[in-house]
Amino acid sequence: MEVTISTAELLTTDGVPLKQSLRKAERRNKLRAFLLVFPLLFFIVVTFVMPIGDMLLRSIDDSQINSVFPNTFKEYKNWDKAADELPPEEVYKSLFFELANGDKRQIGKALTRMNYAKSGWKSLIKKTTREIKKIVKKGEEPVSYKETFIKINKFWGDPTYWYSFNQMVNDRSSIYYWNAVDRTYSEDGDVVLQDERRRMYIKTWFRTFKVSVYVTIFCLILGFPVAHLLANLPLRYSNLLMIFVLLPFWTSLLVRTTAWIVMLQQNGVINGILVWLGIVSDEGRLQMVYNETGTLIAMTQILLPFMILPLYSVMRVIPKSHMRAAQNLGAKPAMAFWRVYLPQTIPGISAGGLLVFVLAIGYFITPELVGGKDGKLIGSWIAYHLKTTLNWGLCAALGGILLGIMLILYWLYNKIVGIDNIKLG
Repeated sequence: MEVTISTAELLTTDGVPLKQSLRKAERRNKLRAFLLVFPLLFFIVVTFVMPIGDMLLRSIDDSQINSVFPNTFKEYKNWDKAADELPPEEVYKSLFFELANGDKRQIGKALTRMNYAKSGWKSLIKKTTREIKKIVKKGEEPVSYKETFIKINKFWGDPTYWYSFNQMVNDRSSIYYWNAVDRTYSEDGDVVLQDERRRMYIKTWFRTFKVSVYVTIFCLILGFPVAHLLANLPLRYSNLLMIFVLLPFWTSLLVRTTAWIVMLQQNGVINGILVWLGIVSDEGRLQMVYNETGTLIAMTQILLPFMILPLYSVMRVIPKSHMRAAQNLGAKPAMAFWRVYLPQTIPGISAGGLLVFVLAIGYFITPELVGGKDGKLIGSWIAYHLKTTLNWGLCAALGGILLGIMLILYWLYNKIVGIDNIKLG
């Protein structure tokens, strides 16, 4: 008996092949889904991806100064530093004409960049430019451009000024990143430690990391019992307690920080209570503000809700019967808590710990106001350079390093704990 299998292609009612119709419908569904998420995707790209990309580009970009003095930098690259202590005549000549004919506004921007490499460039160039314009106005041509520069100002004969060009000679440079870890370029172009008076970032990085870890630990120690109480109290009481947890969010951060300054100062509330209880003498009042201690206390209180809320959202869905079952099976309360209850809170601990640490490592207002000189974190330096020195390259490098640290920690966290374990209930 022969069996014949029909190989005729299946068609829809309108005569279109079924496979083709299904592919068309699938493309239509994908396009519809993409259009639905496109506004959110566009928002993320514009407000998140592009600013980070611009920051990372600024951290290595040195093209602006090279566009102002292109010929000078070109001749500078040909200078044999081992043979001559000062650049050759061609470097001075190129700089002479670029200062004489350059755009005043662009030169001003370049001078700001040069001052980052070595203090004194701005005043030196401004004075030299005025003298060069006088020479050009008279129609005189210098016999020796090098001697003319040195005659205008003796610092043109100082090799250290010219060696600072090593930091700016390329369109793309890592100098900002080296500056962000207290390093710079030597006369030979090698990476060396900054002068001892200019080393401040490494200490600040260690302090930032240490404070962030301590704040996270303190928030966990203080927040775990509160979250456990919230999760196990009757609803009418837990809702009332939750209001007190959320109350700080309804108060200005600046007000809370100022309140801590008032309470922590030597004549403040806390020291007054300690003196009244006889714990410390009136002459031995504790210094708890404008130092690292004040930063730790204030940041812990301010970030505590960010630990309590994830913990609470996880704890409230843990069945209470688990603890009773463990105790019925012979486990003591402490052992039942350690072996049964605590492992189920890991998702909340993970979420709260990561949230508090990320917020703490980039915190600015509270350390700036409460921490003083000894409690300053890396965010304070970023704000300082943005507002005062206008060194955006260094700001971008500091931000880039901060971003890199967070990505590394995120990767380690995912390897050790697993990002899938982060839950909010």
